[in-house]
Amino acid sequence: MSNLFAALLLGIIEGITEFLPISSTGHLLIAERWLGHRSDLFNISIQAGAILAVVVIYRQRLWDLATGFFTEHASRDYAAKLAVAFGVTAVLGLAMKKLGFQLPETVTPVAWALLIGAAWMVAAEHFAARRASVLGERAAITWTVALLVGLAQVVAGMFPGTSRSAATIFVALLAGTTSRAAATEFAFLVGIPTMFAATGYELMEVIGTGEAAHEDWRALAVAFVASAITAFVAVKWLLHYIQNHRFTAFAVYRVVLGVALLLLVPAGQ
Repeated sequence: MSNLFAALLLGIIEGITEFLPISSTGHLLIAERWLGHRSDLFNISIQAGAILAVVVIYRQRLWDLATGFFTEHASRDYAAKLAVAFGVTAVLGLAMKKLGFQLPETVTPVAWALLIGAAWMVAAEHFAARRASVLGERAAITWTVALLVGLAQVVAGMFPGTSRSAATIFVALLAGTTSRAAATEFAFLVGIPTMFAATGYELMEVIGTGEAAHEDWRALAVAFVASAITAFVAVKWLLHYIQNHRFTAFAVYRVVLGVALLLLVPAGQ
């Protein structure tokens, strides 16, 4: 398999899985077993492509928040909650870095995270639906939701296979935002500064090591574009899908993939 084609596939995998609740990190760890391990710079770049797609999709919402910050209480309140969620993630994420926490790079913990996350998704949506039937659909983001979303991002970052989008969407549903659309929007919007900050932090570390001098820039460019395009399509599709569907199909996919990994991949690999 050519290096460019492998890079294209990895970019597509990142774009599809970054914002769907099925774990991009977990899928990339698995894919690299067959497509070859990539540099930190490569992985940072394809993540940036996916972030760019979400910025484009939410450009009007972001503009409205920015222009209404000083004139509209609702915009200021929502932006403040985004800032709190991001702040929790930033502080705790940096603390984990300083403590030397390393992500597991074997498939077995990814498989278990996929399975546990599937159960979490089903339970969260079930309880959110019961609450909505009693209290009505709630689209408001509370301060409790903001704090828990920030914490959920840290947990997702610590355990590949968890999925940042799944963790944040479903903690919001459990904490009182019963609207799938509202929970998803907040999860995606808080993911923009979070992922840009993480990308920038990791990029500075990579530049400091001189790793960039040995990068295959053609492959990186192909993967970046593929990630941006597929992420745009995937997020657009998801936002339409959740208007009339639950997340059950994603939970089923996680169970099937998790069980397959446990059965087919030797323990410890």
